[in-house]
Amino acid sequence: MHTTIVRSPRALGPARKSFIRRNLPYLLIAPSVVMLLALIAYPLLFALRSSFYFWNLQIGPEPLQFVGFENYVQAFNAFDFRAALTNTLILSILGTTLEFTIGLAIALILLKALPGMNVVRALLILPTTIAPIVVGFLFRYLYDPGGGLLSWLLQSFWLPVPAEGILGSPSTALAAILFVDIWQWTPFFAIVLYASLLAVPDEILEAARLDRASAWTILMRIKLPLIKRTAIIIVMLRFMQIFNTFDTVLVLTRGGPGTSTRTLGYSLYEQGLVNFNIGLVSAMTWITVLIVNVIVALYVFFAFRNEEW
Repeated sequence: MHTTIVRSPRALGPARKSFIRRNLPYLLIAPSVVMLLALIAYPLLFALRSSFYFWNLQIGPEPLQFVGFENYVQAFNAFDFRAALTNTLILSILGTTLEFTIGLAIALILLKALPGMNVVRALLILPTTIAPIVVGFLFRYLYDPGGGLLSWLLQSFWLPVPAEGILGSPSTALAAILFVDIWQWTPFFAIVLYASLLAVPDEILEAARLDRASAWTILMRIKLPLIKRTAIIIVMLRFMQIFNTFDTVLVLTRGGPGTSTRTLGYSLYEQGLVNFNIGLVSAMTWITVLIVNVIVALYVFFAFRNEEW
């Protein structure tokens, strides 16, 4: 004889409440995650489909012909794309390295109880609050060969300035863009690293000093290992940001002279919004995405391989 057990609604109530209580954080962020995935996934899938077609908006509003991997081959064979990839890697690697190094030095100085440090900390963050395109216009006038402050300072210290100007010479234009990026984003590293260093326990530092450890040993053996995770993350984020450099290049040089300052971001803009070559720019977009993901994946693998979470 079978007995059927019927649960009352009151018996199910606490279980439902417990389920909602446990999963409430996930339920609250679910709409944002779905929206974010839609905003990322749809453009990438649209670009992936478009990359296999010959599609130029100057010829027609619809894809004209399926060309397979022809757009990818054309992108890789284009000299300006290869130059843009090289320049982007130079800016990203050198920029991230120099900004981290200088930012760490500034953070260590901020830890000192020197007069005026509160004012310095407040002023330090100002460059990062300025839009990159505004910074580009500012340095465009500072680099001006006819009276720009930076050009005048270099000449005052008997340093060579090209006759065509700092931005007009292939030998100095890329370095000039790198300097602009360092000026604007080094404070970001300095502030984040300074906040991380403040969290290092004083007891550990005092014990190291009692053991007569040098300042260099304390930095390399104690401070940096304790802020390693923060440093790895901000380096990764900044690398990806520099990899997409566009605003300052557009304002300062427009990728010139020649292809000496062309970046992937500027090449995407030129092919997509100037030449309206949707198929080619879609292939270039996916190449860029794959390159960034491979570099970041390798970086994360080697940076966190010995970490315990």
